Amino acid sequence: MIWAIIIGMALVTLIPRIVPAFIVDLVRFPKWMNKWLQAIPYAALGALIFPGIMTVVPDKPYIGLIAGVAAIILAWFKVHVILVVLVAIGTVFFLSF
Repeated sequence: MIWAIIIGMALVTLIPRIVPAFIVDLVRFPKWMNKWLQAIPYAALGALIFPGIMTVVPDKPYIGLIAGVAAIILAWFKVHVILVVLVAIGTVFFLSF
């Protein structure tokens, strides 16, 4: 019985992941929808990062906001991503003292 459950769960998660790979070339979306769909990863990334920014120092959320703004400014100027992360971490480190 346990093997049937494991195989069933594998199929349930496998099908929604494989089907889009086969139909992505068959479906043509309007230009406005493609632009909207391309923005989804950025929105998801923002939704994942922002709570961490606000809770990096729980009693001082402004430290995370300052580090986030520093990272945004560096990213705006197309600085390498590793340097952006290091500057954000350094900003939190120095403002925490």
